Amino acid sequence: MEDIRNYRGKRVHMIGIGGSSMSGLTDFLLDEGCIVTGSDRDDSHYVEKLRQKGIEVFIGQRAENVRGAALVVFSAAISPDNPERAEALRLGIPEMERSVLLGELMRGYRQRICVCGTHGKTTTSGMIGEALTDCGMDPSVHIGGQLDALGGGTRLGQRDAFVAEACEYHSSFLEMAPTIAVVLNIDGDHYDYYKDIDDYELAFRDFLARLSPDGTAVGYGEDARVMRRFAQSGRRAVTYGWSRVNDYAPENLVFSDLGCPSFDVLERGVPVAHLDLRISGDFSVLNALAAFAACREAGADAGAIAASLNRFSGVHRRFELTGVIDGVRMYHDYGHNPAEMRAALSVAKKQKAARVWAVMQPHTFSRVKNFFDDYLTCTEAADFTLVTDICAAREKDPGDIDSGMLVSGMKARGLDAVWTPSFDDTENYLRAHWQPGDLVLTMGCGDINLLNEQMALHGDTNKTERN
Repeated sequence: MEDIRNYRGKRVHMIGIGGSSMSGLTDFLLDEGCIVTGSDRDDSHYVEKLRQKGIEVFIGQRAENVRGAALVVFSAAISPDNPERAEALRLGIPEMERSVLLGELMRGYRQRICVCGTHGKTTTSGMIGEALTDCGMDPSVHIGGQLDALGGGTRLGQRDAFVAEACEYHSSFLEMAPTIAVVLNIDGDHYDYYKDIDDYELAFRDFLARLSPDGTAVGYGEDARVMRRFAQSGRRAVTYGWSRVNDYAPENLVFSDLGCPSFDVLERGVPVAHLDLRISGDFSVLNALAAFAACREAGADAGAIAASLNRFSGVHRRFELTGVIDGVRMYHDYGHNPAEMRAALSVAKKQKAARVWAVMQPHTFSRVKNFFDDYLTCTEAADFTLVTDICAAREKDPGDIDSGMLVSGMKARGLDAVWTPSFDDTENYLRAHWQPGDLVLTMGCGDINLLNEQMALHGDTNKTERN
């Protein structure tokens, strides 16, 4: 295995450097003394920030970009036939997958807190990173989103604690060796890689096998798959959930008019803190409990953790208010499978709005095929549903699935759904039909957030409200 510390003073080239995780890793490479370059398909805000750090970024991926590099780093989404990877192979340049690099960078930290699960990873790992920072523990942090309190998705701290989002796609999290493993849920996804839910679950078994023998597994005590994996792991387990039988549970739970939860935190039956969260939804209760438990296991004070969580304002692209246009509040959420979209809409329905518009960008053809029936009803809480073309991401169009098929199925189930293929089509439809007081929620992990930016540019906006 390559040791990233052998590349101090040498050039490390990153394919897909504009991605949220890859761009964040550049801070660690620069801190290690590496010379960093990279390439991406398109210019972006991330790319511009990288250039401001003095990193040379090539737009377009070409063989000549890797020449002269000592190491090439790539993400799981970059196939072996990518021209830069192919050239690296031809020239004998060592390659390292993104998750391997992250695992390498975490070595040497006394505490390695890794957060995994089908839903909620970014928010929960962001909560933990921000809370441990506020508690004076000076952690290093790497998450797959942008958090204002961290100034992005990365924070360089001392060598005592490292907080990382642990992604299960392509079994990437198996490159990590946690001392605290947080498992939020095991709900099934990425069936372009996993055969089925059972195969998916086995990856979490293997992840827990990477947990230090004296480490701790923190998990949702009311998820049967999580508990089954915990029982088999043989590691010390700490649970959180709605019931008092869990080590951490809420008591005196109430929600504000905007759906923000307030509750006492029970630690093994004893009230130790009060949370009054600024973020909405039932799932925010569970995410906060998971973060609270992990921070306690890391040695943080209960009152200091609570104070930090009460200030936590959320990660960008997680039910984020992007502006108000013509009296319509525009939100965006990263949710990209039916369960996440349903959860995001549950938050939208708690807001004061005349009508709720769900704007869905389905993500990858394989995901749409595997969750087809679930997609047909996941926006039923909305008054209207608009569906853009499928975001292909890393896949090629197989020619046997499209958004029109989703819309037909939605209509057959009584939903008011319309296929608006492009962002221009979607904007035009919204502007022709919305009314002041409505709420629009765009959803997806592709580039659907750019629709919000596009609409903000085309009309007067006001972003002074907060959810």
